[in-house]
Amino acid sequence: MSSLLNNYNRKKVSFVRGRGCYLYSTTGKKYLDFVQGIAVNSFGHCHDYLVKTINKQSKKLWNVSNAFIILEQERLAKRLTQNTFADYVAFQNSGAEATELAIKVAKRYFFSKGQPKKNRILCLNNSFHGRTLATIFASNSKKAIEGFGPKLDGFDHFDFADHKGLEKSITKKTAAIMVETIMGEGGIKVIPDYCLKGLRKLCNKKKILLILDEVQCGIGRSGKFFAYEYAGIIPDIVPIAKGIGGGFPIGACLMTKKVASGMTPGSHGSTFGGNPLAMSVGNAVLDLILKKGFLKKVQSVSQYFHNELHKLQSEFPSIIKEVRGIGLLIGIKISPDLNLFVKKLLDNKLLTIRAGENVVRLLPPLNVKKENIDQAIVILRKVCKTFK
Repeated sequence: MSSLLNNYNRKKVSFVRGRGCYLYSTTGKKYLDFVQGIAVNSFGHCHDYLVKTINKQSKKLWNVSNAFIILEQERLAKRLTQNTFADYVAFQNSGAEATELAIKVAKRYFFSKGQPKKNRILCLNNSFHGRTLATIFASNSKKAIEGFGPKLDGFDHFDFADHKGLEKSITKKTAAIMVETIMGEGGIKVIPDYCLKGLRKLCNKKKILLILDEVQCGIGRSGKFFAYEYAGIIPDIVPIAKGIGGGFPIGACLMTKKVASGMTPGSHGSTFGGNPLAMSVGNAVLDLILKKGFLKKVQSVSQYFHNELHKLQSEFPSIIKEVRGIGLLIGIKISPDLNLFVKKLLDNKLLTIRAGENVVRLLPPLNVKKENIDQAIVILRKVCKTFK
């Protein structure tokens, strides 16, 4: 009997090694991994450059306190600000921590401006921002908050695509609107460009902040460094994690100079956030992602994947109801039982993961090849045929 807490429905398979798009089980079977730690392994398993970086840094320095200057951290922060909207970066260990900090930064900004009652965050119903108490109540998913009362105050909510409801929900106490640019757990639901532009205008009009959660859709996953770039807007705060570490735990909160002004020494901290080992990996990931032409390749191969999935949808319109997503953050909304469909994919050696609204998530590494996509399509077709 396992001594692990029973908070996961784990599949009856375990892996001993991985390489690129593939995982190898304890029984010697080879699986095509289109989960990749849930959009974490930006360059697949055991990428040579990342392995070399970890090995090199592990022999020098693992962790020192943030009470001292950490050179690897300074370098990664500088590169992130040079390539994004941000003026400042604070490193954390996970997406939940990064989102928690985003919430704190927004509240603290208005506190520092003499408006302490302007402290509520407006979020989408059934979104996903993490598993801490604050982030589950920000998400307002019934499944996530069940049994964790009393309700943590400070969050208000509106429904996806309910623009009138959004405006009505803004009060004098609203400090920020926080949304995922692409809703991951909620079913790979993309907030359209015109809506993001509208959110930015609304926040400007109401003099509140815009937080775009790019923990899952950021760092090249959409084909651009950040998914919001397609809309041509500038947010105030962006929490990130997952892809920035290429599989190593890193979180970060990016922000403008304006909102960063409220954060002073002692207002936030992290024991492990920004440690030299993590920062070295983050810099190595940026070396690869920022390489000239890389994101264009992501856009090209993702377009190929989307096209193939649409062909499959045309072939099985009663099975695949919709192809969702941008870049390599992809979901297929299906009509059959989601658990059974995912299990059949697993039985055929394709690893996928569920999302809301009966959606199968497909999250290959950013350097996935067309032949890997073709292999996934063959398996998807085979499974679709079993439901006809």
